[in-house]
Amino acid sequence: MNATPDYQDAALPVERRVEDLLSRMTLEEKAGQLFHSMLMMNADGTPVTETDGSMLPFTTPELIEDRFLTHFNLLGTYGPHEMARWQNSVQEMAAATRLGIPVTLSTDPRHTFTDNVGASFNSGAFSAWPEALGLAAIGDPALVRRFADTVRREYLAVGFRVALHPQIDLASEPRWARQSGTFGSDARLTAELVAAYVRGLQGATLGPGSVSAMVKHFPGGGPQKDGEDPHFAHGKEQVYPGGMREHHLEPFRAAIAAGCAQMMPYYGQPMGTDWEEVGFGFNKGVVTGLLREELGFRGIVCSDWGLLNDATIFGQVHPARAWGLEHLSVAERAARALEAGCDQFGGEQCPEVVVELVRSGRVAESRIDDSVRRLLREKFTLGLFEDPYVDPDAAAEIVGRSDFTALGAAAQRRSLTVLTNPDGLLPLATGPKLYVRNVDATVAAGYGEVVADPGAADLAVLRLRTPFEPRENIFESYFHSGSLAFPEPELAEILALLDQVPTLVCINLERAAVIPEIAERAAALIADYGAGDAALLDVAFGRATPEGRLPFELPRSMKAVEASRPDVPNDTLDPVFPHGHGLTL
Repeated sequence: MNATPDYQDAALPVERRVEDLLSRMTLEEKAGQLFHSMLMMNADGTPVTETDGSMLPFTTPELIEDRFLTHFNLLGTYGPHEMARWQNSVQEMAAATRLGIPVTLSTDPRHTFTDNVGASFNSGAFSAWPEALGLAAIGDPALVRRFADTVRREYLAVGFRVALHPQIDLASEPRWARQSGTFGSDARLTAELVAAYVRGLQGATLGPGSVSAMVKHFPGGGPQKDGEDPHFAHGKEQVYPGGMREHHLEPFRAAIAAGCAQMMPYYGQPMGTDWEEVGFGFNKGVVTGLLREELGFRGIVCSDWGLLNDATIFGQVHPARAWGLEHLSVAERAARALEAGCDQFGGEQCPEVVVELVRSGRVAESRIDDSVRRLLREKFTLGLFEDPYVDPDAAAEIVGRSDFTALGAAAQRRSLTVLTNPDGLLPLATGPKLYVRNVDATVAAGYGEVVADPGAADLAVLRLRTPFEPRENIFESYFHSGSLAFPEPELAEILALLDQVPTLVCINLERAAVIPEIAERAAALIADYGAGDAALLDVAFGRATPEGRLPFELPRSMKAVEASRPDVPNDTLDPVFPHGHGLTL
């Protein structure tokens, strides 16, 4: 009878188990660990076994059984029972492979209102909280830790063991599309909140009850030239005209001190610095020199998604985000990322490239072993080799549990930020005739009589979203970029309502908005960062107390935005509302 392999013996030290498993792996199996790819699932909880190649080029069995991948992030929103069933099916598939290495499942954020297939999903069945900007507006580290602990419990129920968050870039360029996932423009507050977030996900130390935190985007993705995003070639340049590079590192120092297990470099190509002008995932001075050697990070470094290969997204071809290295082959790009110090390639599925790099002598197998050790160590530490399965019935009970939902609902209300209340309109008296726009009339009916004509109303309630410039590319259209000012005739239509009837305006701030005319003419103005209609109306009618303070300034004009320095937080001239503004009712 064969003895149990050391790597399957939970009584042995993790390092011994790692080395035993590593010694048994073929080069192909090692290479598979270096890829953190996407998966989708069928709505009934079964794995995808057929694909047309339009979104994902390989089926789930092909990735696990043929290409030896064991790290995946799940795309799409599904029911918790179905997600748990799917997770178990994927783990069974992995258990049947030669070495039985369990799968590590990850996810983008799933607890807020934003739905951007390139960055996050709306909450669906999970408890609904304000965006990270809203948590920053409250500014309470204890609340952030409770939030992250709630995320941990709901993730564990369905089998997610890596969170592709928190995002701790500073919101220093008002136009940048990714600000809603940040904690705003304040480096010190962001540092406090990320420490709480990491401890809520991971606990005091990483273990079987943890969700590993993949902090992003090192070394800070906020200073984007013209506020464009480096998912796209026209937004690849990251600049520091204000000399604030070190300032953007402050939250990452706090994340490392808190013990974050993973780190993701961003796509940006630094320009005009002493760093090599190549994307951060290929940048040895940033990943090895700064992150590992200077800051002492010892965890997993996973590149952002799609650095190596061109990809078809929504039927449109997008180039690999190999900024500064566009001229290199896929293999050459992979070699550069490994040389830089990355352990994994996000969103890629080409382990044969790594195999060929080793066999050709371009990359030493010992370099691959270094990364595989880190990746296997985390699987053992998370307890995946002992019990990778979850209970679908328990998942259905835990995800969206009433106490989790209540915590999220309370946070929505706390995060709301009262910007103006010039004549003491708020809190509102009960029972007015309400005209509502972009508000659910059924919800509003619980607070007053809803009328169809603003001329017949005592008060209007208008909800708005931060303006943006539509982009023709389908994928890019999810990244709201460009001007922060309402265009005509939309602005004229908004102001006409404000002139017709006293209007409470609530604007959802996924970025800073340029709204001086609206601020001047609204009967009251509130900012939200992800809050339901009931949350807004509870605050408006005095049933809940808003505590929010602006997590960044609101500029007076686009001219002021264009003149500001992308790396300097709160740098616009004469803002309508400064960072930290907020009224108490």
